[in-house]
Amino acid sequence: MNSMKQEQAPKVSVIKMYAAREEIYPREAKGRYATLRWVFVWLTQLIFYGLPWMSWNDRQAVLFDLAARKFYIFGIVLWPQDFIYLAVLLIISAYLLFLATAVAGRVWCGFACPQTVYTEIFMWIERQIEGSRSARMRLDKQPASFSKVARKTAKHAAWAAVALWTGLTFVGYFTPIRVLLQNVMMLSLGPWEWFWILFYGFATYGNAGWLREQVCKYMCPYARFQSSMFDRDTLIVSYDVKRGEPRGALSRKGDARNRRMGDCIDCTMCVQVCPTGIDIRNGLQYDCIGCAACVDACNAVMNKIGLPDGLIRYTTENALQDNLSGRQVRARALRPRILIYTGTLAVIVAVFFGSLLMRTPLKVDVIRDRGAMGREVEDGLIENVYRLQIMNTAETTHRYRISVSGIESIRLATPDEVVLEGTASRGMPVKVRIARGNAAPGSNRIEFELRSLDGSNVVVKEKAVFIVPRD
Repeated sequence: MNSMKQEQAPKVSVIKMYAAREEIYPREAKGRYATLRWVFVWLTQLIFYGLPWMSWNDRQAVLFDLAARKFYIFGIVLWPQDFIYLAVLLIISAYLLFLATAVAGRVWCGFACPQTVYTEIFMWIERQIEGSRSARMRLDKQPASFSKVARKTAKHAAWAAVALWTGLTFVGYFTPIRVLLQNVMMLSLGPWEWFWILFYGFATYGNAGWLREQVCKYMCPYARFQSSMFDRDTLIVSYDVKRGEPRGALSRKGDARNRRMGDCIDCTMCVQVCPTGIDIRNGLQYDCIGCAACVDACNAVMNKIGLPDGLIRYTTENALQDNLSGRQVRARALRPRILIYTGTLAVIVAVFFGSLLMRTPLKVDVIRDRGAMGREVEDGLIENVYRLQIMNTAETTHRYRISVSGIESIRLATPDEVVLEGTASRGMPVKVRIARGNAAPGSNRIEFELRSLDGSNVVVKEKAVFIVPRD
């Protein structure tokens, strides 16, 4: 009886909602796109690691000095009041990304994204220490041994060194890097500097060394909304199904050009070189970062068996469907959305650089002394007190003359010249007087003017209000 109940009992099945990650061992790809990818690796890292060490006007060329609330970018000094320029710069970057995506898919992800760049660097280190793809796979399957532990330790030590230097460089954009390096060597960094060096270093080590493709597949929001910027004329890495199918292995004695199957010989090289582990032959997938490693691998195989390149290539959905030529594909690139993106971007860039180049290197704020309203002083004069907040955004010392206008007989009762050092700000009390009867009781409009006296032709005017007391 018990056995019958056991037989009739329903079977319990466990459904896993999360699949365990399968380790990906990308094979090294060689070819045109692999070379281009390394060009971007060198270019981006020379800029990132090199900029903090460049000098400009006896200071660090690029420095975001948060403590002093000044951003130095070569010959430009940005203050908190100039935050709009940073906001516009982010808008320009976003439009550039949208434009690049609409034209060539995830080309940014595949060649210039920091995650891709540092993953490429870390995988290069891994290949130098642990060997090729097959050697790494064998090493991971081996039991623990002195040789295995030594190789793994050397690899992670190299990763950690690159990651910590990256974190140090990142903080060097906010703290002068020469001072920062001295403080590191003397172990005298502040708590926030330690935190950000270790945090950024750990993020680099974790993302490029361990997470890798998981960042692109699960953590990056760009992968989720990229399809909204694609259309059927967007260049993407694609497998030519018409040419490749039906696929099948090539016999050792067979001639690839005379066989009755498609050009794909099912060697899976395109899968083995993919950093995210996908099979591009299954069509467009959000996991594809557009690095074109599969293109290089497939072209190398096609060259070996005597078939033309391009079984996997950068092309468009319309080109694959309608057998469009390269010239027709390029002609379709100038479609309305691309022209709109380009036009909008050109206007924003022109306005941004025009405003940046024509901005006045002097800022003035006028603040009335609310504790001392208009009052009568000696000789029957009416006096108002103001505070001028003067900011010299240039990096050279300037001398300015202060004048005031708007009411007959109005004049300053304080010194009318001020000398301001480069990138300095000063609050200056100013007394303004008029003769009684020259202005109506109540508020009267006046205007302060600051004019440079050293030939720089800088003039700034700021409006204010002069209060005449009522009898």
